[in-house]
This record gives sequence, structure tokens and C-alpha cells, in this order.
Amino acid sequence: MTILSEILDYNDTFVTEKQYEQYATTKFPDKRIVILTCMDTRLTELLPKAMNLKNGDAKIIKSAGAVVTHPFGGIMRSLIVAVYELHADEVYIVGHHDCGMSAVNTGRIIKKMSDRGIDETIFKTLKYSGVDMEDWLHGFGEVTESVKMSVDAVRNHPLMDTKVSVHGLVVHPDTGKLDIIVDGYKYNSRV
Repeated sequence: MTILSEILDYNDTFVTEKQYEQYATTKFPDKRIVILTCMDTRLTELLPKAMNLKNGDAKIIKSAGAVVTHPFGGIMRSLIVAVYELHADEVYIVGHHDCGMSAVNTGRIIKKMSDRGIDETIFKTLKYSGVDMEDWLHGFGEVTESVKMSVDAVRNHPLMDTKVSVHGLVVHPDTGKLDIIVDGYKYNSRV
């Protein structure tokens, strides 16, 4: 049996027994917040519990390292939609200790791509097209600095509502302990 088969079998029972009813909510976040956090599997259930969130309380966006890498990329677009369309009044950037993005070895990732069949000419084409694979896949050195950079990127975005508070936190992936890096209530949304 494949993992997909297991998922679909479980899903059939989930729907048939109406287990979904306990999760009923609207598309609008009850606590009017949007969270950008890492895709680390340790945070899937831990972070919402550590923040006292239940289904429907927050919009949660996940990416590798909880990093805003491009001012007009998908992460920033999602944050802007959450603020303007889904009534989020606060943004939380939540990084975590022991993040894989702090130790990313781009050369090793590129080697794995090659080992899995990505043709070497693709890398050359990307390079000649202006795509720097090392820069694109690069992680960060220290999580608190990464969180500060993402907070600044959101806070200073030209399309972000200046009344939105942008907070930066770091969570411990084993205990759920949250540390404030940037208290968005203490600063104007624009630097």
C-alpha cells in the first residue's frame, strides 16, 4: 500500500464519519493574525499549540526558514492578501532554533539535483539567464538576524498597511518556548 492509498483510505473514513465538523470555521482568521513560519515538521502541531491557536484563529504560511526572500514573491503576496482580503491586523514572522536553512549547503543540493537526473546544461542555462543558484538556494547564518530581516522586509514593503503590527519571534522546536525578537507593538510599521 502506498502512502497516497493510506491517506485516501483514511480520508474516506474522515469524511464518512463527518470528523471534519469539529474544524468548521470561516476563511477569515478569528484572531486577525497571519503567521509566516518554517515548514519544519516539528512545528506542524507544536507551534499552534505553543501560541494557543485553534483551527480558524490564524492564517499560517510556511516556507523554508520562514524567510521573505523576494519583495514581490509568493510569500509577500500571501501576506498582503491576508491583510487586505482576509482582515489580518498583525503579522508574525516565526523562525526556529536548529533550522535546516541555517546549514544549507547549496553545492550539496545542486549535486543531489544532478544525481537525481537534472541535466547539467540546465544549470548553465540558468546561470546565463541570470539565475544564481548559490544565491537562490542560500540559507542564513543566524535565526534571529533572519527573523529581523524578514520583519523589516514586511514592515517596509511599499504595499503593506502601515497600521499592521509586524512581530518577530523564534520558537524552540522541542519545547515550543517563544522568544520575542521584534515587538511590533513598540515600533511604527515603517522604519
